[in-house]
Amino acid sequence: METTRTNRSIKHNGNGLTDSYLVTALDYFRDFVAGRLAMHLQNEAMVSQGLPPPEPHDESPFARFARHSVPSHEEMIVLLATLAPHIMTGFYDNIMQQFLPQGGELPEFGGIKGQHQRGTLPTGETALFLLAGADVQKRLSLLTLFSDASFLFRHRILSLEPVRTGEPFLSGRLLLDAEYAEVFTTGKVGLPKAGISFPAEHITTQMDWEDLVLPEAVWRQVHELKSWISHHDTLMKEWGMGRKLKPGYRVLFYGPPGTGKTLTATLLGKYTGREVFRVDLSMIISKYIGETEKNLASLFDKAEHKNWILFFDEADAVFGKRTGVRDAHDKYANQEVSYLLQRIEMHAGLTILASNFRNNMDDAFIRRFSSIIYFPPPRPAERLLLLQQSFPSELRMLPDVDMEAIAAAYELTGSHVMNIVQYICLNALERNNLEVSQADILKGVRRELEKEGK
Repeated sequence: METTRTNRSIKHNGNGLTDSYLVTALDYFRDFVAGRLAMHLQNEAMVSQGLPPPEPHDESPFARFARHSVPSHEEMIVLLATLAPHIMTGFYDNIMQQFLPQGGELPEFGGIKGQHQRGTLPTGETALFLLAGADVQKRLSLLTLFSDASFLFRHRILSLEPVRTGEPFLSGRLLLDAEYAEVFTTGKVGLPKAGISFPAEHITTQMDWEDLVLPEAVWRQVHELKSWISHHDTLMKEWGMGRKLKPGYRVLFYGPPGTGKTLTATLLGKYTGREVFRVDLSMIISKYIGETEKNLASLFDKAEHKNWILFFDEADAVFGKRTGVRDAHDKYANQEVSYLLQRIEMHAGLTILASNFRNNMDDAFIRRFSSIIYFPPPRPAERLLLLQQSFPSELRMLPDVDMEAIAAAYELTGSHVMNIVQYICLNALERNNLEVSQADILKGVRRELEKEGK
């Protein structure tokens, strides 16, 4: 039966969609669906030559996915079955109408109506019917396609919507991960917004490595993190160390507030092309049993295979020491820590935990860190450098300014210095006088230290 070609229905959307492998695949899949229905309803022989591979020059997202993942023919059919309604509303209904012009249902085909989508949405039954029709032996052999035996389900690209107890599990709707749907159809994926379903905030900085003042020993350890990011794939895949080493890299940053822990994490992302997310622990921790683990699972599942850097600030609030079990609360608190230990060990990306004190961390975590980096308070020479490079060039330092004396006399951190500089800049702008004296700086210093009772 002649069917309308998909590429006659899809308009160019500015991202090369009409020239992409996805259009070729949907053309093929439309004919495949029609062929299965013709075989089932009209006893016609089903002829399928298979979907050709993408052209070497095709760099569209779906073509890159097909080349990298090399799905089997059956996996590709299940994926296209799930993806098609994301692009063409009524995809299945239009084909079905050619075979059932008077209407009617075909229970074998499966499918359900969505809450907002008026067209048919595929279920596991739909995909199994398209692949095996009424062939019981073949249907049984293909059930593993809907389990972790298939990389599509193992990597959560696809999933089956849960069904009511007692109903066949394949009657659940086939779900395509929202990020894969977005990248397949638009060529890009937006970063997740912080919220209940993703308790982390995307953080960036306009600062550079030159703005970060650290002791030489700390710089060397930070360079190790950059090396892991740069050479991880070579080490784990090309050299085969993925069989021997645990996935990912776990590091503890500890030291007083304002010593550069957050800025270091952000700069690592900036200069290695990775997104950095600061985890909001207040949204993760729950007084309800099991909710903390659920929130953490949501976070790590979202970050899986993304090459993101996860930054847990004040991590001892969650990753702290386990206690002796005195009551049910202690028991479940310890279970939370154990679950965290398990998930952080299995996460394949860079995970940074930050704490003011190393001793606050559970010993089980300490043993499993790939690296532990201490961020000490700046010494006088480092405090002087922070002061010298933080003031904007628009301000004019008067002759009485002695930054060496200030750096020697006051134990200032990087965050202290930036608060002092902001205070002095605003005062200068307010009085319309850009000259800064020693007294102005000292006033800012005392004001900052008084906030901490010093």
